[in-house]
This record gives sequence, structure tokens and C-alpha cells, in this order.
Amino acid sequence: MDAGIQAEIKDATLSDDEVVRRVLDGDVALFEIIMRRYNQRLFRVVRSVVRADSEAEDIIQEAYVRAYEHLSQFEGRAKFSTWLTKIAIYEAYARVRRFDYRNVDNVSKLEDEGVDVKSKERDPEQQAFNDEIKRLLERAFDAIPDDYRSVFMLREIEGLSTAETAECLEISEENVKTRLHRARVLLQRELYSAAGATAATAFQFLGARCDRVVARVMERIREKNRS
Repeated sequence: MDAGIQAEIKDATLSDDEVVRRVLDGDVALFEIIMRRYNQRLFRVVRSVVRADSEAEDIIQEAYVRAYEHLSQFEGRAKFSTWLTKIAIYEAYARVRRFDYRNVDNVSKLEDEGVDVKSKERDPEQQAFNDEIKRLLERAFDAIPDDYRSVFMLREIEGLSTAETAECLEISEENVKTRLHRARVLLQRELYSAAGATAATAFQFLGARCDRVVARVMERIREKNRS
């Protein structure tokens, strides 16, 4: 096996904390591991807020740049993945409400205000989905109230625990359970039962889209390091 490929495989097995430490020590290229590891999760949770694929892609790029800029502030008290997910959620709400999320104490306050987001045209890539079950599930998901979408996305599609979801959204575990239950009811038992086996394949962020975000973020990071 080529030595370069062996090195890439070895690097890919590093824990999040090890990657962060090495990036802070100057091995900036390793930040790509973080992006490829969490691209799909961030895309899914951001899209649960903005409901538009192209806008979600822009937002996760901003979230990664923010995370890189403030990487030294990660203290390890929570999982790195939770810290990163919260940054993405804040970025998403900031885009929707058009304000500086750094002046907001927590996400639950944003949700209490209510987020009024109008449906937008789907990205052409979204229309490429030809599986009827996935499309039905996505449409049903978009139709449920704002307060429930992020909880459903993190718990049911991303598979986070109740505690992890509560930490990401800064709400109580009981609130997570209540919102998840209501989301399931609204999505209708028949529809979720039919699509549940393939729910993990919805809202995919793979291939060219993943590569595009990685390339753009790494270029922005390189520009920041040159300036």
C-alpha cells in the first residue's frame, strides 16, 4: 500500500480530541478529518432549521470556519461533536433571524421566539432523489413546526441520545422527549413506520457536495493563516 494512503488511514482513526490538538499544533490539514466526519450531521441539523439544501450548505461552511477560528476555546468539557453541532445550530438560527448569534445566551430562547421560515424551492440535487419514501418523509418533516424538527433530526435520524440532544439544543431532557413524541405524532405513524427503515438515507451529504464544502472551508482557512 502507498505510504501516503497508509498515513491517511492512520490519521482518520485519530479521536476528535487528538485531531484538535494536532490542528492547534499547526497540522491544519487534519481539520479535513473533522469535516468529513461531521459533514452529514451538520447538514442534517442545519437543514432542520432552514429547510433549504443550498442554504444549509453555506451555513455549515460558516460553522466550520467559526469552529476553526475558535478551536483554542474548546475546553473538552463536552464532546467535541456536541460543541461543533451547537456552533452549526447557532449559525443556522443566526441566518434565519438575521442577527449575531454570539449575543444570544442559548438556543432555546431562539425557539421560544419562534422561527418563521417560508418554504423555498428545492435544490436541483434534492430533486434527484427518486425514492418515493424518502421524498415523502422529507416533505412530512418540513411540514412540522419548527420546535420539533431539530429534536427529531438529532434523535431519530442522527441517532443521538436524549442527553446529547438536550445538550446540543440547550433544553431539558424532558423537553427533548416531549418534542420527539409530538414530532412522531405529527409525522403520522403510518408514514414513519413505512419510511423508518430508510430514514437514515434521507438528507444525505456525500460525494461531490461533501468534497465541495471541505475544499471551500480549507481554502478559507489557508487564506486566514496567510493573512
